[in-house]
Amino acid sequence: MNEVLAIWAEWIKPSAGLPTVQWSMLLALAAAAGHLLNRYTGMPKVVGYSLVGGFAGLAGFSGAVWPLQGTGLFLLELGVAVVLFEAGGRIPLRWFRHNPMVLVQSLAESALTFILVYWALHAMSVREAVAEPLALLAMAASPAVLSRVAIDTRAAGPVTERALVLSTLGTLYALTLCSARAGMMHRPDSGVTSVLSTLYPVLVVLGLSVVVGAALALMLRTALRVMSPTSENTAILLLALIAAGAALAAHFGGSAPLAALLGGMLLKQLNPRPWSWPRQMGTASSMLTMLMFVLVSVVAAQADWSGPVAGLVIAMVVARMVAKIAGVAIGNVGSGASWKQALWVGCAMSPMSSVALLLVSQFATASGALGRQIASVALPAILLMEVLGAVLATVAIYRAGESSKPWAPLTRGPASGPVHEP
Repeated sequence: MNEVLAIWAEWIKPSAGLPTVQWSMLLALAAAAGHLLNRYTGMPKVVGYSLVGGFAGLAGFSGAVWPLQGTGLFLLELGVAVVLFEAGGRIPLRWFRHNPMVLVQSLAESALTFILVYWALHAMSVREAVAEPLALLAMAASPAVLSRVAIDTRAAGPVTERALVLSTLGTLYALTLCSARAGMMHRPDSGVTSVLSTLYPVLVVLGLSVVVGAALALMLRTALRVMSPTSENTAILLLALIAAGAALAAHFGGSAPLAALLGGMLLKQLNPRPWSWPRQMGTASSMLTMLMFVLVSVVAAQADWSGPVAGLVIAMVVARMVAKIAGVAIGNVGSGASWKQALWVGCAMSPMSSVALLLVSQFATASGALGRQIASVALPAILLMEVLGAVLATVAIYRAGESSKPWAPLTRGPASGPVHEP
């Protein structure tokens, strides 16, 4: 593929640069593949996006540099921030006061995920300095994948809502702990003081992210006092403030996605009235989301797919899936959900995607040697669980009976007229 691109570059010199043309064509192909896959198989569009990006990465597409940096890193951070801001805006903190077992359920599944993944990797002779970051990464689910699956299946109900909330909370824990762990990778352990040296970076990341998220929420709350939530200008303001907040949080040592997530949660408390994202924001968000999925799969597909790595990836993925289901079941007592619903919630939380890739990029930037070892296992796992996780989440939603869309290939007939997307 690189030879073809080199020949192409000799005779075509677009004003915006050849990489722009390559990415534009790749995104167009991903959009078409996502639509056709959803139409004829009922699978969510994200599976098509990921498959196109994965095939491009395996074919040697050179449009994404690892570890991520510059424009690619910012676009991924912005896409993740927009998705997590929207996910945080769905979580009313008052809910945990009336049903605290949901929070217990979240802590149980995240803690069990860390323990089981760490144990599985350690049993396969992975050293602690690599197993610990991978176990922290495994805590993160993907609200982005799950929300796209819910949209494509037209899902609504307790399983979908519980899975979205638990995925968002697990992502919050992973962002805080992984960002702090990445900042400590160059520091040697110092015995008793290691507890303090571990706690301090966590507080710094969380504190700075809270400050930026609070500022973002206050500015948006002020804007919503004088601007209509359905206005085009409100959509532009919202996207611009999230982009500025993401850049500032990363610059001062916080976490850009974490700041956006906390900002969405705080805005929900300051502005409890239901408000929908404007149609213009929805289009921009969809474009960023598609770019995010394609970028993740392009980068992840370029990892080393050797036999020993495959064994570690399978061990990590299996341990993570078992831990998610078992953790949700352990915390299910008194949470208001049935045991069958707990099983489908655990299955729906299996996807991994952009948040995990962003965290792996932080590890790779923080430490070259350790970062490469972490990425060699994490990148194949991310690509596998972006595709397989979306399929499992789709199956869970349909088996829970929460989709209003029949899972059957859409067909055209002379009497049915054209088929339109929802």
